[in-house]
Amino acid sequence: MKEQLEKWGEVIKDAPLDKYTSYRLQGTADYLIKPKGIGSLLSLLKYIKDNNIKYQIIGGGSNLIITKHYDGILISMDNFKDLEIDENYIIVGAGYSLIALALKMSKLGYTGLEFATGIPGTVGGAIHNNSGAYNSDMSQIVKSILVITPDLEIKRMYNRDLDFHYRSSYLKDQKGYICLEASLALKEGYVDIIEEIIENRKKRRQDSQPLNFPSAGSVFRNPEGKSAWKLIEDAGLKGKKIGGAKISEKHANFIINDGNATGEDVMKLIEEVKKQVKEKYEVDLILEQEIIK
Repeated sequence: MKEQLEKWGEVIKDAPLDKYTSYRLQGTADYLIKPKGIGSLLSLLKYIKDNNIKYQIIGGGSNLIITKHYDGILISMDNFKDLEIDENYIIVGAGYSLIALALKMSKLGYTGLEFATGIPGTVGGAIHNNSGAYNSDMSQIVKSILVITPDLEIKRMYNRDLDFHYRSSYLKDQKGYICLEASLALKEGYVDIIEEIIENRKKRRQDSQPLNFPSAGSVFRNPEGKSAWKLIEDAGLKGKKIGGAKISEKHANFIINDGNATGEDVMKLIEEVKKQVKEKYEVDLILEQEIIK
């Protein structure tokens, strides 16, 4: 199959998951491919569907928990990184790093992306998850996106079509849509003020989050009127460990890779947290991350 796939981009057989997930998980995928562009991606998807092959789109792998062996094809959007700036609007490829984009636009004096300077992953993944922080999220800046539909058609979707809500979107709820690029609307600001905000928030993250360990950020959504981290901490779960996966002692809504964690380790720890929080507080924690089997 490798020779067939190579028609559409760079292919890695037995791709190591620790290189393509922010958890740095142990394990492999049958294949990982980086399509050359939209045409190659469309042809690849047609081949996959015609042959009933399992597949998963990945960006920076920053919100994914993948089992120890993925018996299918991981499709990386790494070659979708074009960037065009047109006054206050930018058109950016889905594979562009969200942090890199936020820092670049901030240095150019554009405001609206400051919240994203600490969010790992790609633009496409951030739109899929409606990623956010500091009372801002992608829904506030996305004007429109270009997608491939489940029927392999190319379509433009506007903000009103994307059903953005807390840590979710139409793309997350309706499987099979693939974000190719996004048009974002920003505003002009003052570089010194923007950079001061970014530095202050950077210090807050360093003080409160376990940034020196591999993780995928917040594990659970905050229940209405509550903080997930406090529920987990009050349940006495800080430091709880299964295999190489551990509840951070610095921030209880982070699971870190404390050794050679597998996706199964992370998933077992998630289930244990959900079980204990439910038993003690009658709260059903909702996973913010995505499990891929």
